[in-house]
Amino acid sequence: MKKFLSLVLVAIMLMSCASVAFAEADADLVAAAKAEGELVVYGSCEEPYLAAACQQFEKLYGIKTQFQRLSTGEVPTKIEEENGNPSADVWFGGTNNPYDALAAKGFLDNSYVPANASHLLSDLYKDPNGYWYGIYTGILGFMVNTDELARLGLEAPQTWDDLLKPEYKNLIWFSNYNTAGTPKLAANLMLQMKGHDDGIKYLVELDKNVQQYTKSGSGPSKNVGTGQCVIGIGFLHDGITQILDNGYDNVGLVIPADGTACEIGPVAIFKGAKHLNAARLFMEFALSPDCVELADDTGSYQFLVIDNAQQPEAAAQFGLTLDAVWDGYDFAKAVEDTTKNVEDVINALGDAATDGRFKTE
Repeated sequence: MKKFLSLVLVAIMLMSCASVAFAEADADLVAAAKAEGELVVYGSCEEPYLAAACQQFEKLYGIKTQFQRLSTGEVPTKIEEENGNPSADVWFGGTNNPYDALAAKGFLDNSYVPANASHLLSDLYKDPNGYWYGIYTGILGFMVNTDELARLGLEAPQTWDDLLKPEYKNLIWFSNYNTAGTPKLAANLMLQMKGHDDGIKYLVELDKNVQQYTKSGSGPSKNVGTGQCVIGIGFLHDGITQILDNGYDNVGLVIPADGTACEIGPVAIFKGAKHLNAARLFMEFALSPDCVELADDTGSYQFLVIDNAQQPEAAAQFGLTLDAVWDGYDFAKAVEDTTKNVEDVINALGDAATDGRFKTE
């Protein structure tokens, strides 16, 4: 896997810096989408990127586009409650594990194969059954407040096992297993890396050092620069946003030396979408430079996974590399195991999983 990802990264970095315009969509699809006249999007990426993407789609096609930012844990709950009558047409961004779970329950639509999916760098970046297609990938790691660590006389953690050290008690922020996709990915990684039982034990031990579990996976990163959170577990591109866009030069980024996992941020259509043609057109748009290059402009610095888009320079600037992904990480197994893994972790946490540290707002 590491060799493969290295080749992918090389391919990314060697791409032309010139942006390639979004290929004109099929005229019949555009006409059918315009006839529907509107689109509703749930987004689990950061809101500035979501807003920019939806506004650009509306500008390009004249289709009224409404959007709502929800975490990757909130979307499945809402869609399952609506049971085949979804209030949104498209899901955009977040992490792929909750998409997999929703697809397995029959709530995503795979009746359309977007032409722009031909630009994906690898089949790794799409669901094998066509329920979702990737738009970016990001690396899981640690963000630390260097000022606070210095004040406390502590070194930054360098490995997952380091997070269990007693000196980090009440210094770590993570995100809620029930509302965010980030901890689902972390749970899959730990249970694969350490084995099921030892992985569960690890996460129970980690809980003893966690001060707060935020509703959103990006929650820890937003509080590191202020010092409210000293060590945050999350996606490192969110840390870059805090450094470059919010001016927190006291934020340090740590790629775990013992290996990590990466998210794939997808786009998908909900089964029963009321504006199906507009949803299909949005999927074409989401897999185009016209959409994904907005990420860099709005403080989202993930690796892009289509071959005709210009990559954000920030990932290379901060030394992020897909080589950090653990060789043994099995994406297919993660799809199969996510729901049970999370249930097992929550059950093992017992009463701790219902205390006030687990934020839902």
